Amino acid sequence: MQHYLDIPLTGNDRNIYRLRDFSHERLVLYFYPKDNTPGCTLEAKDFTRLKTEFASKGFRIIGVSKDSVSSHERFCSQHNLDILLLSDPDTKLAEAFGVLKEKSMYGRTYMGIERSTFLIDEHGHITKEYRGVSATDHAITILEEL
Repeated sequence: MQHYLDIPLTGNDRNIYRLRDFSHERLVLYFYPKDNTPGCTLEAKDFTRLKTEFASKGFRIIGVSKDSVSSHERFCSQHNLDILLLSDPDTKLAEAFGVLKEKSMYGRTYMGIERSTFLIDEHGHITKEYRGVSATDHAITILEEL
């Protein structure tokens, strides 16, 4: 059994979700470092813009970061995002997917989320991983591969 399926996280709509709640759906689950940063904004806008095309291929898009639910709400409002964003402040889901990495900024090291995306089938199995990706054209690349 995949333990990551039962980790509860709150979405930008204030509902609590577990990946198990999306059984019988295929997911594009993407992890990103921080709301309202240039790369993360670009990526979220691309996923929003391509949401219909992903849906036509049978995939639902879900984004995950350590940001609070309030931050996600502002992020979605400011950029007209139409995708579900989950708040993982304790990094439980990020840890389960192995995307929590040591990073460095201004000589200070800290643990942060490495931009990564996972395709998950309707049974909760990871079918493809994209780790350490660039935000630019990432959503388009995945869509083209589907």
